Amino acid sequence: MIGGGWVLVLVTTSNKEEAERIAEDIVKNKLAACTNIVEKIDSIYWWNNKVEKSSEALLIIKTKVTQLGKLVRRIKSLHSYEVPEIIALPIIGGYPDYLKWLDNSVKANNNDQGSGSPR
Repeated sequence: MIGGGWVLVLVTTSNKEEAERIAEDIVKNKLAACTNIVEKIDSIYWWNNKVEKSSEALLIIKTKVTQLGKLVRRIKSLHSYEVPEIIALPIIGGYPDYLKWLDNSVKANNNDQGSGSPR
């Protein structure tokens, strides 16, 4: 199965607690089917005219492109950073049963129930 409108969204956060809070909210509100948290990453970036270094957590979010605008707005409202990293990459394919689960777990109508865990 290729090109079903799925995206992988990467978001860095200040720490694991913030990542967990955002992840739980977006999954509960069906803006994402699944979110993984990578607890300790080191980031080096340009900010306020100098190179900065931070220890952060990384969210790896699986969702549908149709939910991306709502997802970005929700993350921004929950995030502690002035300019949070929220970037989306297309998912061009994958295991069909997982992608079907992703489709069924992310709905425009927040009252939909999804179809359980892919495990």
